[in-house]
Amino acid sequence: MCTAIGSRASTSPASRAANFERIKTRAARLSRFRSFSRRLAVRSHLGLQEGHRMRYLITGGAGFIGSNTVDELVRRGHSVVVLDDLSAGKEENLAEIRNKITFMKGTITDIEVVRKAMQEADYVIHLAARTSVPRSVKDPVETNRINVDGTLNVLCAARDAKVKRVVLAASSSAYGETPTLPKVETMQPAPISPYGVSKYVGELYAQAFGKCYGLDTVALRYFNIFGPRQDPSSPYSGVLAKFCTAFLESSVPVIFGDGSQSRDFTFVSNAVQANLLACEAPSVAGKVFNIGTGSRISLNDVIDSLNKISGQKIAAQYDPPRDGDIRDSQADISQACDLLGYTPEVSFQEGLARTYEWYSATQPRPAAKAEKLTA
Repeated sequence: MCTAIGSRASTSPASRAANFERIKTRAARLSRFRSFSRRLAVRSHLGLQEGHRMRYLITGGAGFIGSNTVDELVRRGHSVVVLDDLSAGKEENLAEIRNKITFMKGTITDIEVVRKAMQEADYVIHLAARTSVPRSVKDPVETNRINVDGTLNVLCAARDAKVKRVVLAASSSAYGETPTLPKVETMQPAPISPYGVSKYVGELYAQAFGKCYGLDTVALRYFNIFGPRQDPSSPYSGVLAKFCTAFLESSVPVIFGDGSQSRDFTFVSNAVQANLLACEAPSVAGKVFNIGTGSRISLNDVIDSLNKISGQKIAAQYDPPRDGDIRDSQADISQACDLLGYTPEVSFQEGLARTYEWYSATQPRPAAKAEKLTA
């Protein structure tokens, strides 16, 4: 006998709790089924059965996210062209698959170079950019030249080459200091740094090219991507790359602010998954998607996690906040899950452990420094 919701038979606390757990289980199963179904639809839409070879251009393909994306495309058997000026990327990131790809050293600010790289491409994943907020504050003209002018060159070349789709690396910095969490794609963008402005302008250009020229584009707003191959040596590097190397050197990690600020830190393999799904998904032209985990963690909690992973007790140094830095960020990933079939498969804790292990295996380790602090 079925019991209607709200009937007396289900008003006891134990019964309500049991019903709630059943509903949660059914909802989780339905979500997984929808995601799986969406992935099947993506494959069916473009006929991307195993062995169906496509040609991809990856701008910035020698960089952190780019090289990880190239690895996965090569693993799947696709043809890959990498365009990178090596201002931030490294050829060593491509060493293991170098003989399986075409590498072109050049800049997206030179449209003729971009046109040459674009020849016969089916898909373009546009990752090349100046990616630092502090650097954009210091030199907004250079950030605009690369992120806006360079993106315009990529879009023009893609239009002329009649590629199937351009997937554009956008940024969560478009949301600015909007206090509402999590961030939803329908929120009004309000970037507070030249970097955030430049990435949002790229989105607008992509949408305009769709309306004016019929170019198929998708923009992915990345939320704090981290993982292997993120360069810790630059003063503008991502915070987790710097934290990991600080712990390996037993030196003091620096936090700008009080450490309670939070981020939706997203392991790089999740971003790679999103990049490829965005190339394949049907009926998403012109859309913008948040790419994160849907959760957030404070910088103080990151330090605690690294102490546990490394078996150390190191306290952070707290410096004044930096101009242009956002207080908190967290992605609502519902739209990416529903329309792309995206699921963040690697959690923050697992990703941090993998990242620390990678830096431990690849970075030189000097002797412990005297400034090591214990909590």
